[in-house]
Amino acid sequence: MRDKSDKGQGPKPDDQRPEGERIAKFLARAGIESRRGVERLIEARRITVNGKKVETPAFFLTGSEVILLDGKPVALAEATRLWRYHKPVGLVTSHADEKGRDTVFAALPKDMPRVISVGRLDLNSEGLLLLTNDGALARTLELPKTGWTRTYKVRAYGKTDQKRLDRLAKGVVLDGRKTGSIRAELLPGIGNNVWIEVRLNEGKNREIRRAFETIDLQVNRLIRTSFGPFELGNMPKGGLAEISARQIHAAMKRAPGSNSTKGK
Repeated sequence: MRDKSDKGQGPKPDDQRPEGERIAKFLARAGIESRRGVERLIEARRITVNGKKVETPAFFLTGSEVILLDGKPVALAEATRLWRYHKPVGLVTSHADEKGRDTVFAALPKDMPRVISVGRLDLNSEGLLLLTNDGALARTLELPKTGWTRTYKVRAYGKTDQKRLDRLAKGVVLDGRKTGSIRAELLPGIGNNVWIEVRLNEGKNREIRRAFETIDLQVNRLIRTSFGPFELGNMPKGGLAEISARQIHAAMKRAPGSNSTKGK
């Protein structure tokens, strides 16, 4: 006799499956909705897998299933891809700008797949911007716990010395919130502007510019030169270069916050 407990069930909950990926994460990577949005679709009984309605987000999918949303096939995610892009000054890191300004994404080659940025660079900042077609990867790379250092070359108007710059290493209070450590090193040079190399592991909107203002420096040029193991190098402004899957895998394994590096 057939076990009634199996009647009407779709894919088994994740505690009963040896491999795969939760349906919400799987469909979020496919660009259907955010994970929370997918959960709402499941609650509304709008998703079916192999002909059966999904009733809980605690399902594993392997990618071989037939998945329908409102009766229409779901286009599954492409393989994860990542690019280095040399963002010029004057582009907004947004898919659309309410002020009608030029955007990074409109400037990309027409044959590029839909991508999102890993973090942002503001309108007047330039340099290395990572782009990916995988939202989950973007979120992972942005997290401070991943441990990747962002490096910038900054030009600022004013006079300073290394002792004053070292104050930033303890963080500064901006809008009532203390920043993380900002490690700044004065570079050789003369004139009314100074060049400074800056390293940090997490950066909010205009954080470097505003932190420098607390020590009487006015930033007039900001160039991101690296993001973790990925470097801008000699890439021309507007240049684009894909990072291989092998390089992505190796970089993630070496990330300070990855499981592979813990305990070493």
